[in-house]
Amino acid sequence: MNSSRLFLLVLALFFAGKLFAQTQSGIAAGLKQPVAVFNNWSAYDPMSDNIPQTEELCMKLFDHLIRLKQHGVKVDYYLMDAFWFDRDGGYRKWDKKNWPNGPQRWIDACIKNGIKPGLWFSVNLIQAIEGNPMLNIIPEWQSSVTSDKEILSLFEGGYLNHLMETLQMYANMGVKMFKFDFAHFYNAATDAAKATTLPNEIEELNKQVFIQAIKKFRNKNPDIIFVGYNGFGGDIGNTVTPFRKTIDLRWLEIFETLYSGDPRISDLPMMNFWRSQDLYPDQMVQQFAFNGLPLSRIDNCSFMLGETGTCYKRGIQAWKGELILALARGGWLNVFHGNIDLLSDRDAEWFGKVQKTYMDLQKDGQTSIWGAIPQSGMPYGYVSSTKDGSLFTVVNPSQSIQRITLPENMTGKCRILFTDSGFKPSVEGRKLILGPEQLAVVGSGKYDTDEYAWGIEPDIHIPQSISPAKTVLSVIDNHTVVALCKPKKGKTLRIFFTQNDEAGIPYRSVGGSPPNGTNMDEIIKISAKQENKDLPLKIQYNKMIWSGLSWGAAEIDAKNIDFNQPVSITCISNDTESKNFKIEIYNVQYNNQ
Repeated sequence: MNSSRLFLLVLALFFAGKLFAQTQSGIAAGLKQPVAVFNNWSAYDPMSDNIPQTEELCMKLFDHLIRLKQHGVKVDYYLMDAFWFDRDGGYRKWDKKNWPNGPQRWIDACIKNGIKPGLWFSVNLIQAIEGNPMLNIIPEWQSSVTSDKEILSLFEGGYLNHLMETLQMYANMGVKMFKFDFAHFYNAATDAAKATTLPNEIEELNKQVFIQAIKKFRNKNPDIIFVGYNGFGGDIGNTVTPFRKTIDLRWLEIFETLYSGDPRISDLPMMNFWRSQDLYPDQMVQQFAFNGLPLSRIDNCSFMLGETGTCYKRGIQAWKGELILALARGGWLNVFHGNIDLLSDRDAEWFGKVQKTYMDLQKDGQTSIWGAIPQSGMPYGYVSSTKDGSLFTVVNPSQSIQRITLPENMTGKCRILFTDSGFKPSVEGRKLILGPEQLAVVGSGKYDTDEYAWGIEPDIHIPQSISPAKTVLSVIDNHTVVALCKPKKGKTLRIFFTQNDEAGIPYRSVGGSPPNGTNMDEIIKISAKQENKDLPLKIQYNKMIWSGLSWGAAEIDAKNIDFNQPVSITCISNDTESKNFKIEIYNVQYNNQ
């Protein structure tokens, strides 16, 4: 490196440190009150399903957003997620094919209807998402290009300054929220800088200049909201990594909220696929709280509707429980994603009532985490209280009926306001009785009224009874396990097959995304026989799961079982990287048996 280049780097380090050390007297980050945000991601997904984001789709969703709003759903922001931009436009031009007239129609419609528009930006990843090019380098960015040409340096060259000018351009057009994603700070530098600067020093330089740039922008535009997504900390890949400190709390100086991961499936095997997905954000919220984030600053990013692979083609299955938990977790950025067009007017009225109840509690009450760490398999939940009453939102993720002592906040008479179908939970004195994998909302005080009785989640059915079944296990080879089970008369058999790594920790296999991925039941396979006759299985994990899965679950309906013969259950993992395997079998009975 020549002497002038070294001098410039030292100067950059000096001024970045000086700026960061200064006492900030500008606009502090943090929402002043809870807000409701619609995000259109999962109604489209060009990375897996090849479903593009188009003006036609986004305006169709806008029309349905207005319909939902007219039926009581609160909508403060419409956030346009990724891939609105032209690949060659440096974020200043919109995709010519799908947005030939640019964004003005959408922005004007938002402002006219009292909705604030928001836009997605990558922090500095430009050249690869899932192996696909995202943005081409424009001349203004050339001096910030790193050797791999996939990420840009923030503390060198013209990229960051150009980006901030771009944000100002959109702020002047009426955009009021910016979502920042795919941040890469570690070792994000040109070859010249890497020759003289350690990777951790590069990371700090990138962080400091980015923080200062956003602070400067905030001071000029105090009504803009910033939210942080991938790249700002957190162990979000699975639910078994022990909690550890991974989040730099300086991000709370510039972001209203940090997200805790896109919806994934937990590593605790569950028969109800969507309830397992509920458990993942609950685990992540506890992890982020462990890192020192207030619940109000955690975006749990969990409510997604749609037919794309990003939300496992969920449609609107079990959406009511999904919404309740998304709101109950206490984050003030209340985001709902995707195909809201699938919700009826009646659904919207229900949505609006539940949303208002929890958002009022967020604003005027206090929310706290209750119970165990979700991945432990023991009951957990959230308590939200005001001086007039409390809501207790609780999940029993275990394979047993649990008697749960109500939190101290739940004083006086308590009422069950919402639960899954099947097992009917009850309150006996200070004890709440919940079935396996069951969600319930319990109200006390002002919430002990018919006004807050929200009914039943019809898409999740909880059994009336459950008990471990006696089994004999044998290993055929290192990836095949067979269980022999004597069925219990009148009972359905529930089967869990878990795969682990060498240390016995659940191991996720990934079959890829639609349309070319592999269904997980072809990788983690369960089959059952009686006297060489195949028994039909009920399964819910036969999906392409981009985030991976460490288990399979199945049930054999009692009506298909000969109770005079043993059942042979064979479990096979076709993932050669998995090492250790576990089978658990339960006798369960539903109220229709």
